[in-house]
Amino acid sequence: QVRLVESGGGLVQPGGSLRLSCAASGFTLDLDFYAIGWFRQVPGKEREGIVCMSSSVSRGPTWYGDSAKGRFTITRGNAKNTVYLQMDSLKPEDTAMYYCSTMYGSRSLWGQGTQVTVSS
Repeated sequence: QVRLVESGGGLVQPGGSLRLSCAASGFTLDLDFYAIGWFRQVPGKEREGIVCMSSSVSRGPTWYGDSAKGRFTITRGNAKNTVYLQMDSLKPEDTAMYYCSTMYGSRSLWGQGTQVTVSS
């Protein structure tokens, strides 16, 4: 079964850090040709794009949304089938369900999400 699996969420105090993982299952991430992004959603609100890593062939810059600039960093794993989102200086307003997404052929794939709660 082809899917993305997010993990690494949890409860963290304001100012703390978390590293989220997005792992491909049943296929190999093709980041040479497809972009991958992280999104988040709070109940009752629209899904928000946080960061998008462009494909290698596009040579495009990594895009960070205003809420992520200077605090979040997207990286590829050494195994190349995992992408990480390092989140530092977390704020209560970062509380949300976090999702990763990429293309698989002509369709977009989404994981089931991982919950991040920032609270003291």
